[in-house]
Amino acid sequence: MCIKIRTFAVALLAVAVAGCGAGGNGSGGGSAAPSGGAGVSTNPAPAVQKDEALAKLVPSDVASDGKIVVGSDASYAPNEFVDKDGTTIIGMDVDLGKAVGQKLGLEVEFQNSAFDGILPGIAAKKYELGMSSFTDNAEREKVVDMVTYFSAGTKMATVKGNPDGLNIDDLCGKTIAVQRGTVQVDALTARSEKCTAAGKPAINQQPFQAQTDVTLALTGKRAQGMLADSPVVDYAVAQTNGQLEVVGEAYDTAPYGIAVPKNSGDYAKAVQGAVQALMNDGTYKAIVDKWSVSSGAIPESKINGAAG
Repeated sequence: MCIKIRTFAVALLAVAVAGCGAGGNGSGGGSAAPSGGAGVSTNPAPAVQKDEALAKLVPSDVASDGKIVVGSDASYAPNEFVDKDGTTIIGMDVDLGKAVGQKLGLEVEFQNSAFDGILPGIAAKKYELGMSSFTDNAEREKVVDMVTYFSAGTKMATVKGNPDGLNIDDLCGKTIAVQRGTVQVDALTARSEKCTAAGKPAINQQPFQAQTDVTLALTGKRAQGMLADSPVVDYAVAQTNGQLEVVGEAYDTAPYGIAVPKNSGDYAKAVQGAVQALMNDGTYKAIVDKWSVSSGAIPESKINGAAG
């Protein structure tokens, strides 16, 4: 769900892990989104050759079963979402994650999860990676290593024509939909506190578990606006056939990162090396072009980029 720009509270992590069991699939309940769609190619991602040197860096407990289990909240099109069949997870992150696996000589299995359950799931060894539009920030780097691969900002959308005259710098008294666990939640909370401190009405924040429900709240006019990552807002505008429009420009741009378990040897180096190799050989470009998100492409992958 980092810019989503999605975030989580470190203080809540221990509680979430304690409540994380082995049963169930942890689905966030996001409804299916259309595959393809406006500006999205249906061409398959290019095949990738294994890099033996990088493959040797993967910890044996990860590589032993021949696959990497990845936690992902599949409600965040075009980055990760459920295809028309209702079960298959597709998107930019999925194509890139599978290409990383090919580079490391491993199959990649994406499992649908509530967004705020992914990082606790990594800590509980339910997932071996997390790839779900996570913003790389210092808070997350305290509990996982982050391998950067993309850049996104926050955008606001409203219904066509902006009938309520929304302005990102003055949302006092407005009803704004967001996905739970995202940095957009934190940003709205801070903005709302400024509203009340100035004697203005608070922002009516409407949080939803899945981004699909955020978009539906806006198209159903139960909210006046929504905040989400820039590629997600652009995709939602394209997919709703003119019902929505972007208000203003993207802001608070930051990198996405693949979440890798802490204290796992050279695992983060293996993942970072795979991402960089894909950037170098053109596979990465083919993937971001396929999903029409090339504006967020970056030339270099780093481990824990928020730390400098």
